[in-house]
Amino acid sequence: MEKEATNLLDCYVLKPKVFEDERGFFYESYNQNTFNEIIGEIIFVQDNLARSNYGVLRGLHIQLPPYSQSKLLYVLEGKIIDVAVDVRKNSPTFGQSFQVELSAENKKQLFIPKGFLHGYSVLSDTALVAYKCDGFYHKESESGIHPLDKTLNINWNIPDEKIQLSEKDRNAISFLELPEIIL
Repeated sequence: MEKEATNLLDCYVLKPKVFEDERGFFYESYNQNTFNEIIGEIIFVQDNLARSNYGVLRGLHIQLPPYSQSKLLYVLEGKIIDVAVDVRKNSPTFGQSFQVELSAENKKQLFIPKGFLHGYSVLSDTALVAYKCDGFYHKESESGIHPLDKTLNINWNIPDEKIQLSEKDRNAISFLELPEIIL
């Protein structure tokens, strides 16, 4: 597994070593010992899967303390733009975002530490996204900001008229309201 730094402190793209031949491919999508060596000791306690259609935009979401979550994301089918936004108030990269294309083809993974907003948009007909969390989901601690907030100006690579948002995301707060929830 290879670790690639992003412009955000503590957020990394991971590239597994893939063994490919005429029969197909094999790779370790996760190995606790390897992960601990390159990222640090984090114990994941919950795995999630989400299937979405083209144009679906999920996010930008966060779990508030004491239920904050680190996440490790990858795509099993299709292609997405995955986005992380640092909202740790004492971080030198506070308010900055990073995006990467994750796909079943490129097999890249994104590690997002606690204190980050997270979201993704689906670029393929469908996408199956898998992610590990180091904390359990806690509905009362769920928050987020509107994914189309102009302050962040994120390019989700989907035409506006094709974007599909949940009611929760359509009604989310703006980034300028964020100081009420930052870590």
